[in-house]
Formats: sequence, structure tokens, C-alpha cells
Amino acid sequence: MLEIKDVDRKIYAEQLQGFLPDRIIDIHTHIWLDRLKKNVKKDRVVSWPSLVAKENSIEDHLECYRLMFPGKEVTPMIFPGLVNAESADGLNQYVAESSGQHGLPALLFAIPEWSAADVERRVIEGGFKGIKVYLNLAPAYLPRKEIRIFDFLPPHQLELLHRHGWIAMLHIPRDGRLRDLVNLAQMIEIEKRYPGVRLIIAHVGRAYCREDVDNAFEVLKETKKMAFDFSANTNDWVFEQLIRAVGPKRILFGSDLPILRMRMRRICENGAYINLVPKGLYGDVSGDKNMREVEGAEAEKLTFFMYEELLAFKRAAERTGLVVSDLEDIFYNNSRSIIDSIQHG
Repeated sequence: MLEIKDVDRKIYAEQLQGFLPDRIIDIHTHIWLDRLKKNVKKDRVVSWPSLVAKENSIEDHLECYRLMFPGKEVTPMIFPGLVNAESADGLNQYVAESSGQHGLPALLFAIPEWSAADVERRVIEGGFKGIKVYLNLAPAYLPRKEIRIFDFLPPHQLELLHRHGWIAMLHIPRDGRLRDLVNLAQMIEIEKRYPGVRLIIAHVGRAYCREDVDNAFEVLKETKKMAFDFSANTNDWVFEQLIRAVGPKRILFGSDLPILRMRMRRICENGAYINLVPKGLYGDVSGDKNMREVEGAEAEKLTFFMYEELLAFKRAAERTGLVVSDLEDIFYNNSRSIIDSIQHG
């Protein structure tokens, strides 16, 4: 499943092991079995993540942490990979069973057409802490570029989450990403109209390059409650702006495993991110604008996406003067507080 090379051991031992707290909660992770996916379309999402793992069983998931984080106690919050109405029940059931067997927090992947009563029943029966939503579930007639948050996280579900104090894990849509004015307006509207929702903005709002930001952090500096995970992001400048805007109490470590198993390094060109990967490791990537192959000495130096994300956050933490207690909050305490605040019955 995962080859640990000398370059990985060296980076972890010399740069990450001492930086990371002993206890970690990974707030953003996916598990699924391929046989449970039924006709899940990927026409609104990037294709490269599917090159990393055809499936990610709970056993593989936990083994990955053991290999990547020796000496650390890592607790993931789990939810399915991409779903549709046809596969949602099976994939959510697998997550619920895995959560119960291993004592892990979990989220329900919610279909926007489900009524509030349906979502409430599914969350309570499955022991979930809230819901994960995604733009691919917005109505099919909407062009991808016109999808808004409320098209796949509808008000009736937000009202339910508000009433119970449950989590909404939100991957924002639109090509403008975090700087998009519609996204920013609706994020703020959720916080104001549904203050009980434990809103988590995934991937720092998909701000993978500087061009994705504009004045977003000036706007978000005025928010009070929403939290941000920095999963699948390696931009230390973005992390620095996030820390300065909202402080360490509203930042959560997330990975987006299993795609963080990818061996890569990310760069930005003309405002777009590109994953540099070893030649041939992930098949033919010539048609993917977000992928570029490298070889020779450059390829040999590549480590895991996971370590690249953590190294980037370490650089931002050092530049902003975060101390040990701040890191304990970001990597454990903030997520623990959210998870423990959610009770059923």
C-alpha cells in the first residue's frame, strides 16, 4: 500500500516528528470500498485524486497512519469518498460500521434532496457528528461554474444542523475558490443565519495558490465561528494569511487521505496548481492540467503529499510565531472540542 523510502524517514525524523504533537486528530479523511460505488460521476471534479487509490478500507487507512506517523497517536474523522444517491446508503453504512468498530468520529455524506427528517434519522442512527457535502451533488442542470453553496448544502439541512449543533464539512465550489464573492457571501450568511452549525471550510477554501485569495482573509477576519481545515493544501503563504486572519483556535489539521499518500510536490503557475509526480508512477497523466511528471534526481527527492502539507504548515507556523500550545490546539484540541460537543440524545 505504501512504500516508506529513506527520503521520507529523513524528513519525518528531522523536520516533522518534533514539530507535531503526540496526539493528532485528522478532521478530513475518506474511506470507501470500490464495490459499494455505483455509477458515481466525476464530471464536476478533478480526476487526479482517483489515481492514488481505487479504494481505501478502514484497515488500509489506519495502517497508513502507523506508517506515516511513527510515535504519534492519530485519530481520523472519517466519511465516504464521492457518493451519489444510488451509492450513498452503502457507503455511509460502511463508514458508520467502521466508526463503531474502531471508535472513530464520522460524518454522513448527505444528498441535498434528502429532507431534514431523513438527514436527522441517518445521522442519529449512524452515530455521525454531522454531514459532509459536495458540489457534484448539486442539481444536474446547473453548469459547474454556476454552482453555489446552497445548491448542495440547502437551507433545510442547515436549519437541522443549526438546531442540533452538528458539523457541516464544506468544500466550496466555483472557479474563483476562496476569493469568489458569492462563496464568501454565502459562507458568512451560514454563520449569521445558522450560528449553531459547526461549519468547517475544507482546504482553506481551496486556496491552493496566491491568486485564489484576493481580499478573502480581510473579509473572513470579521467572522467569529467558522473553522478552516488545511487538508490537501501545501501553500505556506496561504496558511500564514489564515493564521493571521482567524488565529489558531479556528484552524484544524486535515489531510484528505488517501490522496495524501501521493508522492509529489506542488507548484503554482499562472494561478493554477500543478502536482509534480515521478514519471510513470500514476500512469498516463499527460491529459491532466494539474499533473506534471518529473524524473531522475528531482523525482527521487519527492516525498508524500502528507509531508509536503505539514512542512508548509510548519513554515507558516514559524513565521507567525505559533507556540507549542497553539500547535496542540490546531492538531488536536480544536477538533476534539468540536467532536466532543456533539451528543445524540
